[in-house]
Amino acid sequence: MDQGFADEQQPAQHWKRYFVHFSLFVLTFLTTTFAGVDWAVKDVYELSNFSSGLTYAVLLLGMLTAHEFGHYFAARYHAVETTLPFFIPYPPFFPFNLFNQFGTLGAVIRLRSAIPSRKVLFDIGAAGPIAGFIVSAAVLALGFHALPAKEYLYSIHPEYAQMAIIPEGGLRFGNTLFFSLFAKLFAPNNAFIPPMNEVYHYPFLCVGWFGMFITAMNLVPIGQLDGGHISYSLFGNRYHTIAQICLVILVVLGLSSLLPIIGINFEYGWFGWFFFAMILIFMIRKFNLHRPPIVDETPLDPIRTALGGLCMIIFIGCFSIVPMTIPLQ
Repeated sequence: MDQGFADEQQPAQHWKRYFVHFSLFVLTFLTTTFAGVDWAVKDVYELSNFSSGLTYAVLLLGMLTAHEFGHYFAARYHAVETTLPFFIPYPPFFPFNLFNQFGTLGAVIRLRSAIPSRKVLFDIGAAGPIAGFIVSAAVLALGFHALPAKEYLYSIHPEYAQMAIIPEGGLRFGNTLFFSLFAKLFAPNNAFIPPMNEVYHYPFLCVGWFGMFITAMNLVPIGQLDGGHISYSLFGNRYHTIAQICLVILVVLGLSSLLPIIGINFEYGWFGWFFFAMILIFMIRKFNLHRPPIVDETPLDPIRTALGGLCMIIFIGCFSIVPMTIPLQ
């Protein structure tokens, strides 16, 4: 009798979980749309401006969805139980919001069963960033191919039309190898390529850049990050040394951003990396989020090893030592 009651409750539990996933997706769609409106320098509280953020929101959620479902389908292919993605909304108009104006903190999935081998661990870990990178690259290529004329930027900042050069102040995205490469490959001749402190006004360029930034962060070879899974799959127990070195590098890059405060002119650092490192250390120690236990330690085959090398190239091409320069005044 009790078992029958539990069976009757099972469909309700499934629908409850689906409702949570759907609700988080809708909320993230709203917060990213608000972010898109904000990037367009329009009032997020004015309902008529809502459509101005739709392109940004659809592109960004498309990139996040590709990344998370890359993990999801790889897990299901190997019969590893997993949840659907949990999208994480983050309103861009929170007071004192200096570090996240993109409308989301990303998305996550949760594995519900053990990972049997390094091969499976690699497939699940690599599928997400590769899928997300492909979408980000496509979005960025389209953005450069269809760049609007300089008058588009003038419509947002009319004062620029009266200036000899565009000011360099404000929020500035850090350039990357791939961003520069895509600009050279896909931008038409004589096209106006916006400076890095104006890229966020261009939805395709903004999402393409942000997607690659998210890809690079996920590929850092530490803990439960995708890069941690890939690194362990490739190098086995040597992964621990790699992770420790990367943690030290993140801390150094973060703390070096404080050197100008004490009068040392040093431009190669971003405090966000220190904050990121502290979160990783806290999660690893508090929740013991090291790499999951693996039963089959058979080394990867040549094809997967080559894909691991591709992930390293993606990481290098997407990584920026100073991803964002944010004015404090």
